[in-house]
Amino acid sequence: MKPAAASPAGFSLRRRLVWQFAALSLLLVVALFFAVRFAAERASRASQDAVLGAAVISVGDGIRAVEEELELDLPYATFSMLGAMGNERIFYSLSTGDGLVTGYDDLPQPQVTPGDLSPVFYGADYRGSRLRLAALTRRVLLGQRIEEITVVLGQTRYGQAAIARDTARSAAWIGLGFLALTVPVALWAARAVIRPVDRLAEAVTRRGPQDLRPVLHPAPRELVPLMGALNGFIARLRGALQLAETFIFEAAHRIRTPLSLVRTEAEMALAETTDEALRQRLRRMVRAIGESSRSANQILDHAMVLYRSDQFMAEPVDVAALAGSVLRSVRAVAEMRDIEMRAEGLDQPCPVLGDARMIEVALRNILDNAVKFSPDEGNVLLRLSRDGGMARIEVTDQGRGLVAGDADLTGRFRRGSNVGDVVGSGLGLTIVTEVAAAHGGRFTLSPRPEKGTCATLFLPLSSASA
Repeated sequence: MKPAAASPAGFSLRRRLVWQFAALSLLLVVALFFAVRFAAERASRASQDAVLGAAVISVGDGIRAVEEELELDLPYATFSMLGAMGNERIFYSLSTGDGLVTGYDDLPQPQVTPGDLSPVFYGADYRGSRLRLAALTRRVLLGQRIEEITVVLGQTRYGQAAIARDTARSAAWIGLGFLALTVPVALWAARAVIRPVDRLAEAVTRRGPQDLRPVLHPAPRELVPLMGALNGFIARLRGALQLAETFIFEAAHRIRTPLSLVRTEAEMALAETTDEALRQRLRRMVRAIGESSRSANQILDHAMVLYRSDQFMAEPVDVAALAGSVLRSVRAVAEMRDIEMRAEGLDQPCPVLGDARMIEVALRNILDNAVKFSPDEGNVLLRLSRDGGMARIEVTDQGRGLVAGDADLTGRFRRGSNVGDVVGSGLGLTIVTEVAAAHGGRFTLSPRPEKGTCATLFLPLSSASA
């Protein structure tokens, strides 16, 4: 039997895992970029504030009173220190309560009065640039009064932005390198996750069609519900197959026996009566019962072949002995029409590996067809031979033969166009074809050159006799 086609998959679990892993990695890379940029900005701002604070303190320390005047010693090292972070623009102002002392008069002032120990930091826009400013208050004794001097020192943020940008760019390159490694790592991770499922599938696939034991393959905890559902399905299938087998045999007994009894009674009544009208009725009854009996038998045989094909269990079978037995059972029917049944090649054992019941049904159907379509006083020959590694069972008759325009007669319920007056169900050749397929053999039907038909069944020989 051919394995059933797998249902189309809606999605690939392995592909979904890879894409999810890649998407998560991309999300982490983006998050890393912004996190590094934020941290770099904070770190560079803290560094700038430290330098700016030291510079404004240095400028404040350079203020002193000389003969009731202020003197500012603006150290060069202060501006060198501020310029160390890049090409920055620097602004400063010194002011008292009376107004600007020196520097830029419109430089933004702090909103709160700064102390004389710790500078106050703030940001402001000035002359088209964003400044970071630090303010400090110094108290100087001028004559008889103490003068408060506010020192403001501002610096652009180009260097800080460049440091943050370079750090973020480096983090981005690192993230892209990590992302490039994501795909092979994701493939490996997805394969590792799916591997238990593949092993479970392989363990189930290796089983034969008749192996309906529970699946006990080791599996991770996540697959325990799946294995439970699979074992439950196997148990239900085993019960359904047992029920089907019981039904087939019960149906065969319940249908065949009453039909045989009714036919026997009708034939006895036909033999005893002399009323011609009643005899015609009884003949039609016998014919109808024969057609029903034959159809029922072939339908049940077909169901049995399908069932045993699914549960195929091969064992050594001597085809020569089996063919001889079937030939003897059919010969009684053939003798009623003076049809001679001959056999060749049955004197030597011919073992094949298969199902004896299925082979018997196939041979019976082939011989029944040969007898049914043969003329009275005709001849039917059964010849058994070996053809390579196959047992060749050939049955020839002198019947009506095949019509050239007929399609393949091995299909279900198909009959030749020249046998409409002969009782038949169209299942006999279908049964033979399915038996041959189940055994790995083949069945052919061909016209004979002179008259009649040649039906040939090929079955693989067992390894011991091949």
